Amino acid sequence: METRPYISWKLAENFMVDAFQAVGVPEADARICADVLLESDRRGIESHGCNRFKPIYMDRILNGTLKPVTEIEILKDTPTTVVMDAHDGMGMVASHKMMEMLIEKAKKYGMAGGSIRNSTHYGIAGYWATMASKEGLIGITGTNARPSIAPTFGVENMMGTNPLTFALPTDEEFPFCLDCATSIVQRGKIEYYAREGKDTPAGMVVSENGEAMTNSEEILKALVDGTAALAPLGGIGDEMCGFKGYGYAAVVEILSAALAGGPFMKALTGLNADGSRAMYHLGHFFFVVNPDFFMGEETFRKTAGDICRALRASKKAPGHDRIYTAGEKEWLVWQERKEKGVPVGEAVQKEFIGIRDKYHLPYQFPFEK
Repeated sequence: METRPYISWKLAENFMVDAFQAVGVPEADARICADVLLESDRRGIESHGCNRFKPIYMDRILNGTLKPVTEIEILKDTPTTVVMDAHDGMGMVASHKMMEMLIEKAKKYGMAGGSIRNSTHYGIAGYWATMASKEGLIGITGTNARPSIAPTFGVENMMGTNPLTFALPTDEEFPFCLDCATSIVQRGKIEYYAREGKDTPAGMVVSENGEAMTNSEEILKALVDGTAALAPLGGIGDEMCGFKGYGYAAVVEILSAALAGGPFMKALTGLNADGSRAMYHLGHFFFVVNPDFFMGEETFRKTAGDICRALRASKKAPGHDRIYTAGEKEWLVWQERKEKGVPVGEAVQKEFIGIRDKYHLPYQFPFEK
């Protein structure tokens, strides 16, 4: 049962837009960024929603590792491809522009792909993939990130949590959307655990000595100084096939960097050699496929829907009365929250109040009553 107070979606949006503007983000860009963050909360992906507004975006703008004004440079533009340089601006703004361009190209030519270099955190990957699925198209995206994952049989954090994300249109009320990291847990989830004062479950993080770590605050520090690493999907070693998650993480790392000619792995720490802050220079890739150039959108939607319905109708394990398909739980969260608003914990409440007071923004939050 939810015990946290709610604030309305409109209040959360207006507040974040005004706060972003207060630190120099243009209004149109601020609205894109606020929508991406709130979409995370609409889907119940709280590790990437309001929880990240201050520490990942506001704080980075203030400490100089994220530029509030995004100067997008088109390095290459063909009928079916785009390469961008985001020049360390808002990754969400550059990604929005990229998807708009690729959707237009895919509608005309059937397929389109793009890459961005010198970018920053672009929010939930599923936002970009579902921009395509909302248009009846297939969306695929991935991004590299600060090193967190150790390769199989290793303990050094070499690659980011590197999501590999797909959104497929269906004939149902929601798309099939698989949006998950290639690590067993993403860094944002550990940040969420730390903010809520919770331990990270054992088995998700390994120390440089090969031992499990559970203290979330210690894990975050150790990930930064390189003395801990996340396990890839499947876990440490090869007994539970962790090499599969390791392999997919490497695919995302290669595509994110190589398609855009950008930096990778240890060059993405956000730190200089002397330990001082540096730009992150992340890379993203995107692909859009138009089903009309195959057997048609209607056929694709029905087949995708039939597959999802057959999976959900299959025999359940003892003690379980429901099977879900990717994107379904997120849609159910939205049905629950669309009238109630955004649930905000104590940490986010304090951050919102602190930002409001710092920039003298004219807001009163329901949780202050």
